[in-house]
Amino acid sequence: MKLGIIGTGLIVKDFLPELVKMKGLEIVSIMGSPTGYEKAEALSEQYGIPNAAHDLEELFGAGIDTVYVAVPNNMHFMYCKKALEAGLNVIVEKPMTDDAGQAESLAALARKKKRFLFEAITTVYMTGYQKIRKWLPLLGDIKLVQSRFCQYSSRYDNFKKGIIAPAFDPKKSGGALMDLNLYNIHYVMGLFGKPESISYFPNMERNIDTSGVLMMLYPDFTAVCTAAKDCGGDSGGIIQGTNGFIRTEMTPNKVGAAIMQLRDGTVEVCQELYAEKRMIPEFTEFIRAIDEKDYEFCYGMLQKSLDVNEVLNRARIQAGIKFR
Repeated sequence: MKLGIIGTGLIVKDFLPELVKMKGLEIVSIMGSPTGYEKAEALSEQYGIPNAAHDLEELFGAGIDTVYVAVPNNMHFMYCKKALEAGLNVIVEKPMTDDAGQAESLAALARKKKRFLFEAITTVYMTGYQKIRKWLPLLGDIKLVQSRFCQYSSRYDNFKKGIIAPAFDPKKSGGALMDLNLYNIHYVMGLFGKPESISYFPNMERNIDTSGVLMMLYPDFTAVCTAAKDCGGDSGGIIQGTNGFIRTEMTPNKVGAAIMQLRDGTVEVCQELYAEKRMIPEFTEFIRAIDEKDYEFCYGMLQKSLDVNEVLNRARIQAGIKFR
């Protein structure tokens, strides 16, 4: 994979130290915002990236085959569309887009162009999550599911003063639902599929949800997804069935160690291998799929992303959160 990166924000700075070490991946070019060339240039020098691009034309012409889109949520659709139209594969940071219709159009374009389109959602690729999937049938009938992602945002104090970062800006499709609760939703839907109905109960400030609870109703149980950027608290998840439960105790983007305890006394623990290097499992799969031309895997994961995007859309509309 010859990768070009669009974005110079925190997620890129967090992932770059590990990305540059990955086998089968060469970072060829990086581009920032129209006014952020200096940041791209600094990162290119720091990590030995050959090209710091001034614009898309330069990025796309740098010999790349795949683009990693890591910009504010409201810009995902534009950059993904342009990359796919240029014949490139796309890895886009979560959420895929801020609108379900836009996500569907990107998926259709990827299939038409026979290109790969992945949403970078770490949860479903983590070691612990894969073990949970294998353990799930042992729990019997599922009765209750909870997933929690709560952390006091480093940007919240400024937000209260009126200094609005993209993660809190409705004009940039921010908020707790799109930033954090999305991980909870992927956690639940990756195991149980689409719910029959949903209800979203947000705490609203300055026209954006700073925290909220999403209830997802399934035929035989209810899942509760809680996310907060305005307060701290325990994060993790628990799946409870008639035969026992599975528990995780880290934020769902990392999953962490998974523990299964059954009524017959069985206890099993799966340690998470990549909790602090959470991009490694997902990018390992992205590289493999593209190298092996595994479109079936890609488009299967893409459909799951579309299903989650639809739930996000319904929850946002239900709560009256407007991005445009």
